[in-house]
This record gives sequence, structure tokens and C-alpha cells, in this order.
Amino acid sequence: MKTWTSEHVFDHSWETLVTAVMQKYPNPMNPSVVGINVLNRHVDPSGKLHSHRLLSTRWGLLSIVKCRIGVARTKTYVQEHSVDPVEKAMKLKSNISFTNMVSVYERLMYKPHPQDPEITILTQEAIITLKGVSLCSYLEGMMASMISSSASKDGEAMAWVIHKLNIEELIASARGSTRTLTPVAAAAFAEK
Repeated sequence: MKTWTSEHVFDHSWETLVTAVMQKYPNPMNPSVVGINVLNRHVDPSGKLHSHRLLSTRWGLLSIVKCRIGVARTKTYVQEHSVDPVEKAMKLKSNISFTNMVSVYERLMYKPHPQDPEITILTQEAIITLKGVSLCSYLEGMMASMISSSASKDGEAMAWVIHKLNIEELIASARGSTRTLTPVAAAAFAEK
């Protein structure tokens, strides 16, 4: 088992980040996500948004990893559960598995920075587990490096989505459109 952790600070408010996260895919920086389906989404009586999405992904696994785990397919399905509490903490959890030999459990948390509420902190953790194959530790390390590389692209993707959202907001403003939904609700229900 290999654990990978990271922290990233975004120069955007929590509301902006949540809106962008809900509309993150598709994006040109992360072409591995090839489809998204919302299986369930609701707001509970306390105001929390619960979302269960299924992401179809194509992982670019290294050939050595494919060979060792004995799998040629790289398309997987990620079940992502998110909870958006009123107290400004967005939690995302996903569990990715290729076979019963490979699994990646990932947790992400978006919260306003404690010293500056106009910026947002993302903390990430991934737990990579390979079972029943030789060189497990080495392969887990390689997969952790792939996750790290993907995480750096996610920062670029979030910037791209936020830029896109700002342009859409300007267009709507120019047309005289007014929004009555909060950014979080608008993002949740505008998601394609």
C-alpha cells in the first residue's frame, strides 16, 4: 500500500472553486475522463448537497503496470460521492479499481483558507493498493507518480474551468440575465 498526499492553494473563493469542481469535466487538461453520469443528487434538510456521479475514465497506465496486473483494458468507472456542507467544506471521495488486484481510494477536501476566506485550500490523499502481483511496492510508487502528475494538471484544469465560467458570466450579464441560484446550486444543476 502506498499513500500520496498533496495540498494546493487556489487564489479563488470557496464558492468559485465549488462551482468549478462541479463543472470540471470535460476539460482539455484531463482527457482521461471520457464521460460523466449523475446517478443521484439532492439537497438535504440541513442544506447539504449530496451528489453521486459515475465517471468513465481511460487511464494511461504504463505498459509495465498493465503487464504485471495482467490487464489490457484501461477504461474504468469511478464512483464519486460528494457532500457540500453549508459550513463551506466540500468533500469528494472516489474509489477506482481495475481488477481485484488494483485499487485507488482518493479523498479531496476544499475549504476556505483559515487566514484568508477569499482563497481556497485543496487537500488530497490517495491510497494505492496492489495485491497478488510481483513488484507491488515499485508499481504502487509508479502509480503514485502518475497521480501526482495528474494532480498538477488538475490545477491547470480548474483555472481553465474558472476562466470559462467567468466568460459565461460576462455573457449572461451582457444579456441582462440575473441568477437567483447560489453558485453551488447553479453549478449542481447546470452540470451536463
